[in-house]
Amino acid sequence: MEDQEIQAPKTRKFSINYGLLLGGINIVFAIMLAVMELHYQRDISQQIIGVVILAAVIGIAIYQFKKANASFLSLGQAIKIGLGVALIASLMIIVYSIIYTSFIEPEFYDKFFEQLRPQIAEQNPSLTTEQIDNVIQTQRQFAWIGYPVILIINLIIALIISLIVGLIMKKDKSDY
Repeated sequence: MEDQEIQAPKTRKFSINYGLLLGGINIVFAIMLAVMELHYQRDISQQIIGVVILAAVIGIAIYQFKKANASFLSLGQAIKIGLGVALIASLMIIVYSIIYTSFIEPEFYDKFFEQLRPQIAEQNPSLTTEQIDNVIQTQRQFAWIGYPVILIINLIIALIISLIVGLIMKKDKSDY
């Protein structure tokens, strides 16, 4: 019995491997959007694709762990794997985003906020040009907040996905 405990796979290994995979997929997706010049837009379809990819990779990671663990999986293990995958992938995309906006396309935020101007005017027709400039200036000053928000939102979504997948795939050793 102790030999099985010693040989049980580590959740960390699966979190790292699938986190790197997800991070790589996210970076390739971001590069694809940049090449197509769609990276300035914050479209709901881009967000849905991101969540589907996140869910798929977390689901595969949890499934592969269960398979490597003699078909046993606890809810805690599923959550650890899902959060680990999301944490590593989120940190990778944050580092990529900082490198991209600082070195590859340093004028990214200038272009992004210029494309945002008509949307602000359309949604708030009573604002003057000066007020719109103030809104954009304020948003520009707080653009950095997007990085921790990416991390927090991805972890929350990963927690929900891991919880659902873990409840579906759960098979405790104590049950047998």
